[in-house]
Amino acid sequence: RFEWSALSWFEEDEPIYGHPRNPYARVDALRSHRHVTVAVDGVLLADTRSPVMLFETGLPTRYYIDQTDVTFEHLEPTSTQTLCPYKGVTSAYWSVRAGDTVQADLAWTYHTPLPAVAPIANMVAFYNEKVDITLDGVALPRPQTHFS
Repeated sequence: RFEWSALSWFEEDEPIYGHPRNPYARVDALRSHRHVTVAVDGVLLADTRSPVMLFETGLPTRYYIDQTDVTFEHLEPTSTQTLCPYKGVTSAYWSVRAGDTVQADLAWTYHTPLPAVAPIANMVAFYNEKVDITLDGVALPRPQTHFS
């Protein structure tokens, strides 16, 4: 049963973010000890051995990284905010400065994600489609999605 209030949609007592969740889609956030690095144009942005791997139907695995493993000197805050029916509303976005180039909105965080993905709270993710990621020393190809 769906209800609409003055500013929000609800499914029973749960708020709906963006659109109703697809009952055939799945999102899992799993802690890992895999070694993940993130770089852009040769500039190292993150290096961790404790990512949370977010598996979401139809998207590449997203690697959420503890803020202590992110090099914020290359990140510039933006006012961008997005919402996801599976994760909630983002709390911050960052563009990346590599040399003289600024690439808009490559990283984000959720301070208070929805309960199903609580392990990603306060961690930073990057668009796989726009950065160079290695997983256990192996370079991953940049996937082609609607975010490319």
